Amino acid sequence: MRERGGGPAARAGQPPGLYPLLRAEIKWGMFAYTQRPHGRWELVTLQGLANFAREHGLRSLTDTSPEEEQLLRKVVSREAVHILRAITGWLHPLYVTPSETRELGYIVTEHFGRKLTGRAVRIDLTGISQRWLRDLIWDHLVAILRSPGCPRSGGTFDDMRRAGLELSTFLEIHAPAGGHDPRTLTAEHMHQFVADQRQRERDGLISLAARGVRGKPSIVTANTRQRVFHRTRRLLRGALESGEAERLGLDRAFIAAMPASGRMVSRSRQPFADEVAHALADEANLRRLAASYDPCDRGLRDAWETIIATGRRCGEVLHLRLDCLGRYGGLPMLWHDQTKVGNYDQALRIPERIHQILEARQRKTLTLFEARNNRPPTAEERAQMALFPTNIRNRDGRRPLSYKWFHKGFKLWIDELDIGRWVPHQARHSLATSLLRAGASLTHVRRYLGHVSERMAEHYIHLTQSDLEDVLQHVWVTGPGSANPGEH
Repeated sequence: MRERGGGPAARAGQPPGLYPLLRAEIKWGMFAYTQRPHGRWELVTLQGLANFAREHGLRSLTDTSPEEEQLLRKVVSREAVHILRAITGWLHPLYVTPSETRELGYIVTEHFGRKLTGRAVRIDLTGISQRWLRDLIWDHLVAILRSPGCPRSGGTFDDMRRAGLELSTFLEIHAPAGGHDPRTLTAEHMHQFVADQRQRERDGLISLAARGVRGKPSIVTANTRQRVFHRTRRLLRGALESGEAERLGLDRAFIAAMPASGRMVSRSRQPFADEVAHALADEANLRRLAASYDPCDRGLRDAWETIIATGRRCGEVLHLRLDCLGRYGGLPMLWHDQTKVGNYDQALRIPERIHQILEARQRKTLTLFEARNNRPPTAEERAQMALFPTNIRNRDGRRPLSYKWFHKGFKLWIDELDIGRWVPHQARHSLATSLLRAGASLTHVRRYLGHVSERMAEHYIHLTQSDLEDVLQHVWVTGPGSANPGEH
């Protein structure tokens, strides 16, 4: 029996006529796909991929060349190429070892049980041309991935990669033999690298190697220069302490010439000005936000009003679970996770109006689940559901709206209101400033906003020095000896 098109008929769970390894890869890929939030892989596309692999004698999906991918796109479909790349991407951590990735110049974070937020599982270090420097950075980053305090975000890894690219490119241009022999490097080479970075910062020049979005050259700023200095210094000092620098023959003077980064530049967001705050909370404007930028009623307005009233981070609101509300002693409370600072299942007192808004959102989310699945959720499903679920590949309602979606609608709304450039996080600063002006202490602000320490909340105090305001009011009026004492 043969299928239409000349291939052998498919059997349930058995891709026909394939090499055992390739057959196992496709079956494992189909299983792995079911473990992820997804839409649907069409069986006819999977069958087309299997037929293509059989006709071209492929023993493994990883054997597919770029030319064969292009042919697969023409013969079967673009979706078949997407499936091929998805399966090979999931298989890659199984087919290579950490030592092999070190040799090839990249890191697979899944080898160490990590997945950095908003980052691919692969950290590419191949742009660092000096093997000794690339290996130092590989070992340094792997030690961070293996440590209990490994950061969730990719900032640390991005900064180290940028520092490595900058130093590598500079040495390739200015050092003897491109800096490939660490024994030839002296303190003078490091002094020249430091001077080059500072000059680029001063003159606003582009980076030696770092690139931004879509390959756009990155401008060296005080912040990027400090990060390069900080990461380079930590890397080289770590090599000195571990004895790796001595093994490489790296001159101690070269390491010592790398200066400290200096005080890191940190600019806090301003709170909303009064007229801006009024515009962002105006009922007519809020109706326009929902009607124009959330026509399917996914909860854009509800999330924004919750951010205004509670001062939560955007991610904390968008990732609320369905069963996040409760009353205790008659007071409405909100339960949420402050993942940025490691505080989970935190209770927060909220206004009655926000409680009613979120209760209405709960009912809408449950109605959406029932419409999709023709039944109400079970207790186990309800415990995993998001309060603001996305409508993309999300039948079980577990995936929340993305910050990218939220910010896109918010930015277009801000542009329409023509009130300047503002971001949602400034609502948090506005609430903190209001709390301090109303007499709350930094301890109260830290506890309510979910900061780790009072130092994190200190930058909110610059508009709330009420004792200084009282003194200024006396300075700005005429004194007793004037003709009209007490006037401004």
